[in-house]
Amino acid sequence: MTTEAHLIESMVATERVFEGVLLKVNRDEVRLPNGKSSIREYISHPGAVVVMAFLENGNLLFERQFRYPLRQVFLELPAGKIDPGEDTLATAQRELLEETGYVASAWRYVGLIHPCIGYSDERIEIFSAHGLRHTGNRQLDENEFLDVVELSPVAARDAVWRGDITDGKTIAALYWLERPTA
Repeated sequence: MTTEAHLIESMVATERVFEGVLLKVNRDEVRLPNGKSSIREYISHPGAVVVMAFLENGNLLFERQFRYPLRQVFLELPAGKIDPGEDTLATAQRELLEETGYVASAWRYVGLIHPCIGYSDERIEIFSAHGLRHTGNRQLDENEFLDVVELSPVAARDAVWRGDITDGKTIAALYWLERPTA
């Protein structure tokens, strides 16, 4: 049996240096495995989901959305933040309906990613959705603007290789398509 005790850092003190609507920034003093101390700054994030929503023709639903930090439009899978106390499947179902107007009759939990392990505790739960039905009723947030498009899994993979899809959660979720049970 292997042990990782020689890698573990212990918190000595913590300080919240910023608390926003979505993110919180922390600065912790930690005790290193060699007994010395250091500072760790990181972002606390409530977590999110990403959905691989499969249409009857085998294509996936994608969104084109402007992302302010990079000031450009990105092509990405439907996704969204987990609300406090919300079950992750409920988040996935809510986000798919709100952003695309679709509901699904079959859901499967696919996996978990940690997109920014060097500076955030964010986790993203990956789901696949099948048996889609369009309700005709998207419920975008008041400050949300996006277009819904569909791509085949092959076209999506090609878009990654061309650099047209650079969103990390989308690339990670698409990687799961190689697994037969996605």
